[in-house]
Amino acid sequence: MNTCDLFDLGFKGSIYTWWNGRAEEDCIFKRLDRCMANIEFQQMFPGIEVTHLPKIGSDHCPMLLKCDLETIVIKKSFRFLNFWTKHPTFKDVVNANWNTDFEANPFTLFNHKLKKVKKGLSLWSKSTYGDIFKKISSLEEVFKVHEAQFEINPTRANRERLCKVQAELIKFLALEEQFWKQKAGMAWFNDGDRNTKFFHAQVNGRRKRLQLRGIQNSDGIWIDDPTQIADEVVHFFKEQFHEERCP
Repeated sequence: MNTCDLFDLGFKGSIYTWWNGRAEEDCIFKRLDRCMANIEFQQMFPGIEVTHLPKIGSDHCPMLLKCDLETIVIKKSFRFLNFWTKHPTFKDVVNANWNTDFEANPFTLFNHKLKKVKKGLSLWSKSTYGDIFKKISSLEEVFKVHEAQFEINPTRANRERLCKVQAELIKFLALEEQFWKQKAGMAWFNDGDRNTKFFHAQVNGRRKRLQLRGIQNSDGIWIDDPTQIADEVVHFFKEQFHEERCP
């Protein structure tokens, strides 16, 4: 497992995959079977799901591996990126968007200011940093070109161009590392230990744990259809905060 960088894909269904066929004191249940994969496999099939099927005709349960599940596109919420604060114009953007030109309830003003700052920072980030990952990809291609030119003709001008692209690439690689480090929620990781692949694996693991494939409704029936899950959640909280439920 360690040599091939494999990890457990998890499962749904019974927590056991094997039963010795006996009862009472001699009964033994175990989870002997599991599906393993590496990070590349999970990236190829982000909606992967393992199901333990009923033990029929064997003491082991069949395991169903679904790789073609479509992931639901969710509108991304605003996320504050820590490396923004290191940019020299960051405070100016916050200051410009924090001011208001009307009087209102303090809570209304505070809410309005937060929304205004959020929108301002989003626009500023797009114009200042753009898409970090696309930027890194394009800079890597530009670096290859300049590197080849310098090897053919090692002049001072070619060296300066190569160093300039290299410095820009290093800057965006550092931003990428900080992005994944924050997204992985790993505050204990030391600065300088660049390992974006490790951070990416942590984020994928967290996403997998947070996936909601099914819930139990008020009648005790398991449902896995996304629309039914949404309706059940709305119904549950409507009942929870209904006047008739108050003491």
